[in-house]
Amino acid sequence: MNTQNISEIILDSLPFIQQFRHKVMVIKYGGAAQVNLELKEGFARDIALLYMLGIKVVIVHGGGKDVNAMLERLEIPSEFKNGVRITQKEAMSAVEMVLSGSVNKELSNFLNAYGAKAVGISGKDGGIFEAKEMEIEGVSGHYTGEITKVDSTLLELLLQGGYIPVVSSIAYGEGKSHRGYNVNADFVACEIAKAMKASKVIFLTDTKGVLDSQGNLISSINQGEFERLCKDGVITGGMIPKISSCLECIKNGVQKAHIIDGRIEHSIILELFTSGGIGTEIC
Repeated sequence: MNTQNISEIILDSLPFIQQFRHKVMVIKYGGAAQVNLELKEGFARDIALLYMLGIKVVIVHGGGKDVNAMLERLEIPSEFKNGVRITQKEAMSAVEMVLSGSVNKELSNFLNAYGAKAVGISGKDGGIFEAKEMEIEGVSGHYTGEITKVDSTLLELLLQGGYIPVVSSIAYGEGKSHRGYNVNADFVACEIAKAMKASKVIFLTDTKGVLDSQGNLISSINQGEFERLCKDGVITGGMIPKISSCLECIKNGVQKAHIIDGRIEHSIILELFTSGGIGTEIC
């Protein structure tokens, strides 16, 4: 790459840096970026750059593969229904140990190593988010939750203090003796983004974004186009609730939502600071 190309890239990013400085962004971290060492380090460098540019970042993570491995080791069966993990009572302690323990602290450590000041917490800390038992047909008495309340006070204090909150998707439940709930991290990211009126919510996935019937990337999509593509059977499966959640964010004060390919190195930087972007923007 010659010096002319480098200068053009830097100049292209300048208006985006000016636009996003001091704004709040919620980033859902998952997929290959969460298990591949090179992508982990790339993600940490990207977040450190956002941090040093004055962008206020809140990271929300799950950790399904690590949870699966732990439950297999403990010989606790995993059950899924419509893509949702049914977290039984005997699994809840292990799920929380993995998500709020090893996964959360590893990510916080990566970020700190690259110059960002990260603090690992869960939804239980500071009463950030409360949940109730999710209604799942034919199943009751489980610990898979849906969020009923969000209090972003602690998150805002951490951001004001110059820290990056790294939030695991464990919510507190009803009463002081309740074990809490395991909540889908996509939903957690959306609810936090809504509560904080974030400028953006960004989802790292293992797909290029939203694809059309020919498998080509749709760079931007709105409510009407989403409904049409669902009706035509182009958008199916797990992408439907993800986009629905994004649209719900937009309706509740979040300016834009992005679904990007976390398998691409520095995908966050490419999406935010280049004119073309690389993923799908929901607006």
